[in-house]
Amino acid sequence: MITTVLMIEKPLVSEDIELVTTLHGEEHVSFVVLLQPRGDQGLLLRALDDIALGEVDEAVHEGGAPGGGEAIPEAERALELSLKRLRDTGAEAVGQLVEGQPLDLLGSVCAQTEADEVVVLTAPHFVEEFFHRDWASRARHKVGVPVLKLFAHTE
Repeated sequence: MITTVLMIEKPLVSEDIELVTTLHGEEHVSFVVLLQPRGDQGLLLRALDDIALGEVDEAVHEGGAPGGGEAIPEAERALELSLKRLRDTGAEAVGQLVEGQPLDLLGSVCAQTEADEVVVLTAPHFVEEFFHRDWASRARHKVGVPVLKLFAHTE
């Protein structure tokens, strides 16, 4: 059995589920899902990404993510939905919300579970990726297992 630590920032959609559950063919995979919603910290980065792509109108008009007490219940629902969708494919899946530094938690989870790999499944974050400050780039220096960066689908 392969143990995959899956880092996400939003609920997994059906295309994401198919992608991560078929990476190893017929091999049985156990997932440990770490979800850290971007919330307010991602607003500036999303705006910069939009500007970099020439989508200035998007940068100016993009609505904010839930903040304050509203963000945690939404994140918990996103995590539970993602775990259910993974389990519905026959995979084992457990998970938790990331409330502190995601890479510190990632390192300890990889060690505790003896993970075989890390899959970072997020929306493109061009500014972070350009400067190698995205989760995948930073995780490669933090964990002793292969790290795969994939782009999440949208509904």
